[in-house]
Amino acid sequence: MLQQKILALCLVFFAIACQRADVNAPAPTIAPNIAPTNTLATPTPRANAQLTPDSRNAGKVERDVTYCTMDNVALKMDAYYPRVLNNAPAVVYVHGGGWTQGDKSSGEGARDISELQTRGYAVFSINYRLAPQYKFPAQIQDVKCAIRSLRANAAQYGLDPNRVGVWGGSAGGHLVALLGTSDARAGFDVGEYAEQSSRVQAVVDYFGPADFTNGYIGSNPVTMQRVFGANLSNASELAARYSPITYVSQDDPPFSILHGDKDEVVPLSQSQILNDKLKSAGVESSLVVVKNAGHGFAPSGGAINPSRAEITRLMADFFDKQLKSK
Repeated sequence: MLQQKILALCLVFFAIACQRADVNAPAPTIAPNIAPTNTLATPTPRANAQLTPDSRNAGKVERDVTYCTMDNVALKMDAYYPRVLNNAPAVVYVHGGGWTQGDKSSGEGARDISELQTRGYAVFSINYRLAPQYKFPAQIQDVKCAIRSLRANAAQYGLDPNRVGVWGGSAGGHLVALLGTSDARAGFDVGEYAEQSSRVQAVVDYFGPADFTNGYIGSNPVTMQRVFGANLSNASELAARYSPITYVSQDDPPFSILHGDKDEVVPLSQSQILNDKLKSAGVESSLVVVKNAGHGFAPSGGAINPSRAEITRLMADFFDKQLKSK
């Protein structure tokens, strides 16, 4: 009888070890098959991915999920699942921090996550490699890889790969604007899931830099050296390459841009330039100037208008219009 109990325990421990090995096993490499520019490729889940979402995740949060690996760095995201995991629209949050700091759980846009999850979105908040250890364009490469990863694993996450939006603030605003305007020809689509498209269907940009060619970037050459490896005011080719306005074209997704009128870190003119460029190209774009707001929508000289709660509703309503009604 004792031997039978010992044998039974051994079998239980072996089964648990096998389950852990399956969870931690690396996914097989998928042969590249690059999709045509600006075309959304049919999602191709990893060979070991679930074909249906795990209903136990409905309404919950899954922390520190690896979405891509770049330079041997496992890039992490937090997944906020809606109550219904069935072809849900997806939105991705990209934090700010001057491209050198910050985290997926912080930044001005993090306070919008709960509202979007409640409205039925699959929400993903991502980390990306930071400067100065990883110079630009590592950051945009990671953001693009995140979008491709979500499409490749759309069935596992219960999301619709053809309804993906992004939002971010400050440096995150710059990254989502660059993501929204640049396609595969820009050269930022490197790494895993090359067969997928990184194009998105809606962009919300909170006070992000948009044009590094007009003198703004030269205001802090030390930061520029740390982030971009060059003083962009003296390197016009790189300044243009890393500016979202460079890639604006008629097929870009709709933009909603929000910026404080008293922002002394990223001038309001940056968002005005981007909005004007998008509209001139025939892209649907709107600019909301937040009164009495400094950088990060911090109150300056009075209460901000629209209020922070109203800003959340504005951006969520924008996503509803672009990702739910079409």
